[in-house]
Amino acid sequence: QHVHRTRNGGQSWQVISPDLTTNDKSRQGISGGLTPDNIGVEYCCVIYAFDESPAQQGVFYSGSNDGKVYVSRDDGANWADVTDNLPDWPADGVVRGIDASQWDPGKAYLVVEAHQVGDFTAYAYRTEDYGASWTKITNGIPDHILSFTRSIHEDPVRPGLLYLGTENRLYVSFNDGDEWQPLLNDLPPAPMYGIVVQQHFNDLVIGTYGRGFWIMDDLTPLQQLTDEVRAQRSHLFEPRDAYRFNPRTSPASMTIDLSQGTNPPNAAHLNYWLDEQTAGAPVVLRIRDATGTLVRTLQGTSQAGINRVFWNFQGESSTPVRRRVPPLYADWVDYGPERVRIQNGMSLRWPPGTYTVTLEVDGEQHTQQLDVLRDPNSDGTLATITAQFDLMTEIRNDYDAAADAINRIEWVRRQLYDLVDVLEDQGNATDLIEGTADLDASLIEIEEELIQLRSTGTGQDGVRYPAKVTGQLRHLANGVGTADFVPTDQQGEVQGLLRNVLTNARTNLETVISEDLAAFNRLLAERGLNPLISEQGAGK
Repeated sequence: QHVHRTRNGGQSWQVISPDLTTNDKSRQGISGGLTPDNIGVEYCCVIYAFDESPAQQGVFYSGSNDGKVYVSRDDGANWADVTDNLPDWPADGVVRGIDASQWDPGKAYLVVEAHQVGDFTAYAYRTEDYGASWTKITNGIPDHILSFTRSIHEDPVRPGLLYLGTENRLYVSFNDGDEWQPLLNDLPPAPMYGIVVQQHFNDLVIGTYGRGFWIMDDLTPLQQLTDEVRAQRSHLFEPRDAYRFNPRTSPASMTIDLSQGTNPPNAAHLNYWLDEQTAGAPVVLRIRDATGTLVRTLQGTSQAGINRVFWNFQGESSTPVRRRVPPLYADWVDYGPERVRIQNGMSLRWPPGTYTVTLEVDGEQHTQQLDVLRDPNSDGTLATITAQFDLMTEIRNDYDAAADAINRIEWVRRQLYDLVDVLEDQGNATDLIEGTADLDASLIEIEEELIQLRSTGTGQDGVRYPAKVTGQLRHLANGVGTADFVPTDQQGEVQGLLRNVLTNARTNLETVISEDLAAFNRLLAERGLNPLISEQGAGK
């Protein structure tokens, strides 16, 4: 077995393990290059685990497949055999993993297993004096045929937070290995061969044997979960920075591609803690921008322990369109027992910046700051994103106004249709029925400027009939909201044209309501019938 070092990008290598016990066959090699093991695993003496201390350059820890552990404190010039210092050391064990501590050069963690010789015990150790002494740290790992240890890793943010993998499970320790508990979620039972924390995004990455790679996104709640937090009824963890990624075109892939994974949501992760007594209580999270404007209200889960809610950088949805009358020439369309079909409104994707998150649960409030970062792959700037957001805000406001007008018209038209059913049953009301038809025609003429009334929501309506103001505003928003670019002059001009159509339609609607509908209501009153309701927002 040999450990090599290069100082010139791999052009030449130097052996730095002259003191490590080795098999003669493993000494066969190529002069000036790396020494191959020559299938040496069959003869043992192969270095399976190696790590350099992040806290001090030149401090090395090494472990082999024949159970030997060495430590060097002088950049590999000399090595000390510390194997005999490990208590309850298994005979013919294999050193599977070594992790040198981030914080102390004399501290390291080690796992060894001996299942190939019939020993399925979990073996994990900690040293704080360069291997001069070791503490066995396996409390909480059950005595099981699949509990032999495969890997160990120290969290790079919180001292004493450790992750350990066995042949069938992942464990976590909050007290430097003194106690372990399972960390499963939806992780399958598989050999946990590799553990690493991707430090930029602070994600826990697990490499298994036979079940692929698994990633636990955002370790901040585990890193901040202290005894003080556990003693609280509720707690809002400080969120990690969130990247506001722009959508990308997905690469072509086979539908049965088993190598394809699932990406996390493009969102901010909001994590909070609830104790057993608080669990089950309604949870609300409110997000405000730097000016204090309420951006979004989210309903949270309410389970005991750590909960997570995602905010996708979208604000509240605008007014939804509520269709209450069947499409033109399609009386067969059924809106269900509620007699309404809802078309969701638009929402804005808020720009990068600093936001305030407030957790409200069971009479308690907690607040944390959230930093939303620009997509690092974007060519846009905060100025271009702000210009985009400003035009998107105007488009959303126009859509809101159009939806309000449509809902008002639909509410009146629904009453007209119901009134006709009543009048036809009563008889002797031909003039009133004709009046409802005239009023309905006037309202349809206005509504057709705002929404495609022939659309049934089925088939190819979207390409068969031209979009009206609401559809065109949605299409415009899709173009303006692409990436982080400044809106074009043409997009601004189109928004102005659509606003003119919307303004004229709303003006005409006010005229019909104040004149035609008012006159019809007077006629209804003369016949002893109730007037039609027309106030803004009726029926919401």
